[in-house]
Amino acid sequence: MDIQNQSFLSINQIQDRYLKNNVASETVKEPAVSFKEVLFGKALEQGGEVKFSKHASIRLSDRGIALSESQMDRLNDGVLKAKQKGIRDSLVLLDELAFIVNVPTSTVVTAMDSTETNENVFTNINGAVII
Repeated sequence: MDIQNQSFLSINQIQDRYLKNNVASETVKEPAVSFKEVLFGKALEQGGEVKFSKHASIRLSDRGIALSESQMDRLNDGVLKAKQKGIRDSLVLLDELAFIVNVPTSTVVTAMDSTETNENVFTNINGAVII
């Protein structure tokens, strides 16, 4: 059938005649998981648990700082929160400890306890998480 030789009164008539038969009538189902959950789930999978740089590991060892499992869980949670907020380099305050974390790689760059934070000045960060 040649569309040029027919007259239609409205665009709706054209849609009814030529498009309705071609459009699938299936209802779009809502995804079981939201896009945000998938995105941050992937970020967490890729980042995994927090890692410690050689420098941070030496600092912890020299100062006799050992993190409990609960503290590690909270540190991981803090890094995830920083990721969700788009922070790149974060100060994470946990109990009496301070960590500078490169958030995209989930790597603790340096660590210190309350005795070393005398000046209370932290540089090269763009966000802080207190947990």
